[in-house]
Amino acid sequence: MVLQDRVAFVTGAGSGIGRAGALAMAAEGAMVVVTDRDGDRARAVAEEIASAGGRADGFALDVGDDSALTEAITGAAARHGRLDVLHSHAGIQIPGRLEEVTPEDMDRSWQLNVRSHFVAARAAMPVMTAQGKGSIIITSSNSGVQYDREMIAYATTKHAVIAMTRQMAVDYARHNVRCNALCPGFVDTPFNDGFERQMGGRRALEAYVAQSIPMGRWGSPEEIAQGIVFLASDQSAFMTGHALVIDGAECL
Repeated sequence: MVLQDRVAFVTGAGSGIGRAGALAMAAEGAMVVVTDRDGDRARAVAEEIASAGGRADGFALDVGDDSALTEAITGAAARHGRLDVLHSHAGIQIPGRLEEVTPEDMDRSWQLNVRSHFVAARAAMPVMTAQGKGSIIITSSNSGVQYDREMIAYATTKHAVIAMTRQMAVDYARHNVRCNALCPGFVDTPFNDGFERQMGGRRALEAYVAQSIPMGRWGSPEEIAQGIVFLASDQSAFMTGHALVIDGAECL
C-alpha cells in the first residue's frame, strides 16, 4: 500500500471529492483525519473507513475559523506523531458576473477558497519541514486554468490558489515538502449547485457536460481520488508546483 502508516489530514471530507479522497487514502494504508463543517458527515466517513478495516478520526471543523483550523492540524500531528499529507479541500462556489457578486460574496470566496488553504498550509508546513518530507495538496479547479463565464469570484480565487501553491512549492522544495494543486473538472456532486443555478437547472447543466466536455461525461469522485492518492504518495515524489487537471479535456 502506497500510504502505509502515513497520516493524512483532509478538510471538506464529509462528501463528494473530499470523502472519496479520504476513503482512497485510507484504503492505501493512511491514518486519515476526516474533517468537515458538518461533524456528523465527518464522523460517518471516519466510521466508513473503520468498517472497511482502516484507521480514521472524524470531527467538525469550520475552515473559516483560523484558530480552530490551525489547532486541528497541529493537534492531529501531535496526536499521531507526524503529518505526512494535508489535503486542504474545503471551498465555496458563488456564481455571478461582476455586478451580481457583492464585495461580501468576494470576501467569502476569498476566505474559503484561498485564505483557509493558506492557514492550513501554514500550520502543516513546520511539521513537515521538521520531518524532512510531506505532501500538501490544495484543491483548486479546472476553473483555475481557464475562465468560466459569469463566475468571477470562483475563477479569480481558483487562479489565485494555484499561484499560491506554486509559490509554496518553490519556497519549500529544498525541504522535501511538495505542494501541488488538484484541479477537478465537472464531478457530479452538490458542489455544482452554483453552476446549475447559473445555467438554468439540472437539464441545462447535463447538456453542457455532454456537449462541452470532450469525453462527454461527468467525472466521478473516485476518479479524482486516484489523483489525490498519486499526489499524496511517493508515486509523485519528483512533482511539486504542479496543477493536476482531471477534467476530461474540458479546459483544452
